Amino acid sequence: MTSVQAVVALGSNLQDPRAQVRRAFGEIGGLPGTRVLARSSLWETAPVGYADQPAFVNACALVETTLRPRQLLDGLLAIERAHGRVRDIPNGPRTLDLDIVLYGEEAHHEEGLTLPHPRAHERAFVLAPLLEVWPDAIIPGLGAASRYRERVAGQAIERLPDTP
Repeated sequence: MTSVQAVVALGSNLQDPRAQVRRAFGEIGGLPGTRVLARSSLWETAPVGYADQPAFVNACALVETTLRPRQLLDGLLAIERAHGRVRDIPNGPRTLDLDIVLYGEEAHHEEGLTLPHPRAHERAFVLAPLLEVWPDAIIPGLGAASRYRERVAGQAIERLPDTP
């Protein structure tokens, strides 16, 4: 089976967010046919969309996988559930949020899954860790991810110390 490189964004702001994200890196690598090639630093960011909640810890993982996009998403959703993820407030606090940002150079759309992630290039909390793990990443339909860095420069984001 052919493998593809994909980027998964990780985020948490509940129940020891750093530990949630670090644990999820390993669990992503435990998905069938999937291995983590690179882990970004951990980044602290302000919440987007629903402000009355704690800051987030965000990161990205570059993975190689033989899973198709829906299979990968299903695996990520299972990891979220294992971390106690509850979806009761849109953009609200969460123990763990896992999103496929890029799946190779593939553009893909089906119910509940759009690739590349439609807002990845608008969010510093995705771009900063993405560019750490895949500096030459291409966002299908948009071009080099690095060209969007300046557009998100005003968004508050801080690299956390002592992270890989």
